[in-house]
Amino acid sequence: MADTSTPPPLTPRAHLPRFATARAITALILREMITSYGRSPGGFLWAFLEPTLGLLVMVAVFSAGFRSPPIGSNFAIFFASGLLPFSMFMAVSAKVSQSLNFSRQLLNFPRVTLADTILARLILTVMINLTISCVMFTVILTVFETRTILDLPRITMSYIMAISLGLGIGLMNAVLISRHQIWQSVWSVITRPLVLLSGVLILHTSLPEPYRTWLEWNPLVHVTGEARRGFYYSYHGDYVSPQYVFGISLVTGVIGFLFLRRYYRDFLER
Repeated sequence: MADTSTPPPLTPRAHLPRFATARAITALILREMITSYGRSPGGFLWAFLEPTLGLLVMVAVFSAGFRSPPIGSNFAIFFASGLLPFSMFMAVSAKVSQSLNFSRQLLNFPRVTLADTILARLILTVMINLTISCVMFTVILTVFETRTILDLPRITMSYIMAISLGLGIGLMNAVLISRHQIWQSVWSVITRPLVLLSGVLILHTSLPEPYRTWLEWNPLVHVTGEARRGFYYSYHGDYVSPQYVFGISLVTGVIGFLFLRRYYRDFLER
């Protein structure tokens, strides 16, 4: 006779794997908050105050030195509209590139995956930098008469472009750093002139050819250009191509993640 008895009800523990990823990511975020910010004076609050105060000082210095920005009437908002999306890219790419090294020991636990460590650092970095951007723009728009008309969809798009590009480049750099530690120093040198070559301080459209076209190969020019279109109604920025930025982000991100997923165990043994 066939057994018609019903199986015993699932215990709460049987449902745990469904939420394992979310729990792991949350735990990794809390761990990084404690590790990176919990031991310093001011704690986690200083993670927001330090870069915010630094950017405010830079805005004040450049505002005093450059009374007439390339577009608009206020240098503070011109500088911030280019610098803050650029800073988002730099922060995301730097944090993601160190995901493997930062969570090296935790990856030996079966519940912690490579994707968990990457997402945890990405989410925390984006949250911090978005908060900094909101504080900076609020202060500038309150203190100065910027005469800008905000286009929130374009501003949002510029940040999405910066985050996706930072993630893609960060994953690629994570592979290169894991194989060759010297790449971290090389990348630091390469990125130093980017603030001058990415449309943060000047509009690349003001440059003569062929330099203008050459700079458009830099995806960060499109990121800052989209941000400027979000703050300046009169700035058309026809050269801006989100598809180009997302294409580079997709290619570098997929290649980087596939190499990490295939070889990260070998990298951990180095």
